[in-house]
Amino acid sequence: MGKFEKDAKLLLDYVGGKSNIGAVSHCVTRMRFVLNDPKAADVKKIESLPSVKGTFTNAGQFQVIIGNEVDLFYNDFAAVSGISGVSKADVKQAAKGNQNPLQRLMSNLAEIFAPLIPAIVVGGLILGFRNIIDSVYMFGDGTQTLTQISAFWAGVDKFLWIIGEAVFHTGIPVGICWSVQKKMGGTEMLGIVLGLTLVSGQLVNAYAVAGMAPDAWAPDHVWNFGGALSFRMIGYQAQVIPAMMAAFTLAYLEKFFKKVIPSVVSMIFVPFLSLLLAVMAAHFVLGPIGWKLGSWISAGVYAGITGNFRLVFAAIFGFFYAPLVITGLHHMSNAIDLQLIADTPTHGTMLWPMIALSNIAQGSAVFAMSILQKKNAKAQEVNIPSGISCWLGVTEPAMFGVNLKYEFPFYCAMTGSALAALISVGFGCEAAAIGVGGIPGILSMKPQYWGIWAVAMLVAIVVPFVLTYIIGKKKLSEEDRNGVVEAETAETEETHEYTDAEKNEEFTAVVTGKALDLSEVPDQVFSQKMMGEGIAFDPADGKIYAPYSGQVTVAFPTGHAYGIRTASGKEVLIHIGMDTVELNGKGFNGKVKQGDYVKQGQLLTEVDLDYIKSQGKSVITPVIFTDGTKVEVLKKDTEVTAKEADLIKLG
Repeated sequence: MGKFEKDAKLLLDYVGGKSNIGAVSHCVTRMRFVLNDPKAADVKKIESLPSVKGTFTNAGQFQVIIGNEVDLFYNDFAAVSGISGVSKADVKQAAKGNQNPLQRLMSNLAEIFAPLIPAIVVGGLILGFRNIIDSVYMFGDGTQTLTQISAFWAGVDKFLWIIGEAVFHTGIPVGICWSVQKKMGGTEMLGIVLGLTLVSGQLVNAYAVAGMAPDAWAPDHVWNFGGALSFRMIGYQAQVIPAMMAAFTLAYLEKFFKKVIPSVVSMIFVPFLSLLLAVMAAHFVLGPIGWKLGSWISAGVYAGITGNFRLVFAAIFGFFYAPLVITGLHHMSNAIDLQLIADTPTHGTMLWPMIALSNIAQGSAVFAMSILQKKNAKAQEVNIPSGISCWLGVTEPAMFGVNLKYEFPFYCAMTGSALAALISVGFGCEAAAIGVGGIPGILSMKPQYWGIWAVAMLVAIVVPFVLTYIIGKKKLSEEDRNGVVEAETAETEETHEYTDAEKNEEFTAVVTGKALDLSEVPDQVFSQKMMGEGIAFDPADGKIYAPYSGQVTVAFPTGHAYGIRTASGKEVLIHIGMDTVELNGKGFNGKVKQGDYVKQGQLLTEVDLDYIKSQGKSVITPVIFTDGTKVEVLKKDTEVTAKEADLIKLG
C-alpha cells in the first residue's frame, strides 16, 4: 500500500471521479487536473485531506498543492485511478477545453505573443521617448522640438529609430510568423523567411500606402503577370492580422505536404511548396482583402467624424480603436487625420485626440494590474515598462503583454476610452498635429482645448484603472497575483555515512546577494509557506552552493531546482528563480546529479542570471525546509556572501 493511497482514493472521489478527469499531471508542488466539470470538485473536502496544503484554479487547470512528495502522491493516485498522466504541456492544452471560444482565442494569442514581449516592451519605451524629443513642440514659443534645436538629440533620435523600426516595422510580422510556426510545430526558419517577405524593402511601406495616389503604383510598385493579373506590392510593416493569417497558412500547408509527399523527397518539396504558396497567399489574397477592409474603415471614419452623429461615432471609435491597433488597420487613421487638418476650416482634427485617449486608457488598465500584481515580480517586469510606453503613446506592449492576456483589463480600457472620447468630441477638442500620443498628446492639442481635454484625459486614467482594479480583485487568482512555480521532483535513498561535524553543520548562504524573507518571494506556494519555512535570496552572481552536507534528492534536467537531504536528516529545497523550468535548461550549468553526496559549500550549479532576466523570469531563489522545520530569519534585506552563516535560526 502506497504512503498516500488513502488520500489518493479520496481525492479521486472528491474531484468527481475518474470520468470527470480530462487530464492530470504534476510538478514539484502540486497535482494539475483538467476537469470535465470543474463544479463537480468538492474543494472543501479536498482541502481537508491531510496531505493537501491548498487548491486553486488557473487557466482551466484545477491545481492541488501537495508539497515535495507530490511525485509519490501522483504515483499512488495513478495506481488507484488507473489514469496515465500526461505532460504539463498536454495538460495545458487540454485545459483549453474548459475555456469559451473567446478565452481560447486570447490564450492562443498570449502563447504567440509571449516570446515577443521583451522586444515589444523595449521598442515601446524607445518609440515613446522618441515621440517626446522629435514630435513635441516645446521650444521656440511652441515652434520647435528638442531634435530641431540640438544636434545631439537629433543624433540620438536617428540612432534609436534603428531599434524602434526593427521591433515594430519588421520585428512584429517576422516574430509572429516565427512564433506561430513554433507553436504549430512547423519549421521555424520558414516562418522567419515568410515574415521577411511581408516587410521586404522592395514593397511599399505600410505607413505610406494610404497616401499613395492611384496612378503612382504602376509600374514600379506592381507585380504584373500579364493582362489583368496584377497585384500591388504592399508591405505589412507593424501589422498583426496579415502576419498571423500568412503564418497559419504556412503552418497548415507544411503539415499537409508532409503527409502527402514521400519522405525521400520531403526535404526538398515540403519547404518549397509550403513557403511559395504561403507567400503567394499572403500577397495575392490575404493582403488585398486586408487593405480593402482598411479602405472601408477609413471611409467610414471620415464620414463619422464629420457627420451629424459624431457623438455616436466618438463612443464607437473610442471603444474599438484598440482592437484596430491589433489588426494594424489603425494606420489608415493617419491619412484621415492629415486630410482633416488640411481640409477643415479650423485646420484641426478631432480624431487624433481620441487616439491619444485610447493610448492612455490602455496604460491605466496596466497600472491597475501593476497594483493588483505588486507581489508578482515576473508580471511587474512587463507591467511597469509597458504601462509607461503606453502613456507615451505606444500601446502594443501593454495590449499584447498584459491586457489581452487577462482579457478584462482590455475591455475596461476600451470602456474608459469610449467615455473619454465622448467628452473630447462633445466639446469639439481638436489637435493641430498628429504623432504625439498618450499623455504628451496634450501638447498636440490646440491651446483653447487643453482644459477640457485634460478632463477627458482624467476620465481615460481613472475609469479603466478603477474598473480593472475592482474586477481584478474578483477575477485574478492568487497565482496571477503572486506568480507561479513550475518544477518536478524525484526520490532517492540515503546510504551515506556522515561525520558528527557534518550532522551539526549550521546553515550557510547558497549564493552571494540579498537575503530576503519568504514573504517577498513572488509565488504564493513559497511566500505563504505552504511547503515549509525558510529564507530566500536575490542573487548577485550565478554560483549556487549547497547550504548543508547531504544527498542530492532532487536534481532536475532543467537545472533550476535541487533538493538535499541533510546529514542531520532535514529536507531542503533550493528553487532557482520563478518559472525557470520553462527555459528547458538554458542558462543553467548543473554540477551535480541526483543521488550525489555533496559537502557544505560545494558548487551545485552555475546560472546565467542575465539570460534568465532577459526571458522575463525572476531570479529570486527560495530555500525551503520541506520537513516542517521552524525557521526564524535573522537577516532580512541584507547583503550576504555565499557560504556565510548566522542567517537563520532553526526552531
